[in-house]
Amino acid sequence: MKLTIIGYWGAYPGKNEGTSAYLLEGENTKILLDCGSGAVARLQNHINLATLDAVVLSHYHHDHVADIGVLQYSRVVDMNLKGTTEPLHIYAHKDDLMEFNRLGKKPYAEVFSYNSNGPLSIGPFTFSFQKTNHPVPCYAMKITDGSKSFVYTADTTYDEALIPFIQGSDLLITETSFYEDQEAKTYGHMNSKEAGTLAEKSDVQHLILSHLPHFGSHNQLVEEAKKYFSGNIQLAASDLVWPKEN
Repeated sequence: MKLTIIGYWGAYPGKNEGTSAYLLEGENTKILLDCGSGAVARLQNHINLATLDAVVLSHYHHDHVADIGVLQYSRVVDMNLKGTTEPLHIYAHKDDLMEFNRLGKKPYAEVFSYNSNGPLSIGPFTFSFQKTNHPVPCYAMKITDGSKSFVYTADTTYDEALIPFIQGSDLLITETSFYEDQEAKTYGHMNSKEAGTLAEKSDVQHLILSHLPHFGSHNQLVEEAKKYFSGNIQLAASDLVWPKEN
């Protein structure tokens, strides 16, 4: 299992960067988790777009799906140029049917639904899903290859119902949209205190703070989260790889 951060900003991308997008690789399988603004341009630093097998979307806010249309166009180009014969597979929830039905572009991109009632298998990876507390339907993802596992919260307020879902994972990637002394729940997000507390109560080994704000010092987020989480903490960054490569 190899996870590479493609984009990590909340709302809109920082200069030459991207909003939520994470590349998961293993056993010749390549999957993008969310496809935010800037994702397609940055993804090409790591893979040929024609080799991407699937995209799994947490929800339909623009900072998580803004580049899905141009990613579809990349597959139109690649299939017509004989770069691949395989359509892109897009997995998403049906809680918002209007948005779900906009995702497909046959024969170049096929859309499939997931839900929290059962696992989803893609290549060597098994996904499970749990709905989060956000203004629109959104799902956290737990992914395992049978050896390592991680949870990506996507967008959520602090919710202790997520603890059993996260429990014991090697890594937690959690949104951290606000600083410790700021109210995040009103906006459907978490602050640094809540991110650290969620990681500590879930007994994870490693915490990556992502979906970062466009104000303040991000290093402050780490220092604040350290008050509540005793494990290893990192800030999300473009091209950061987990597990760390030797």
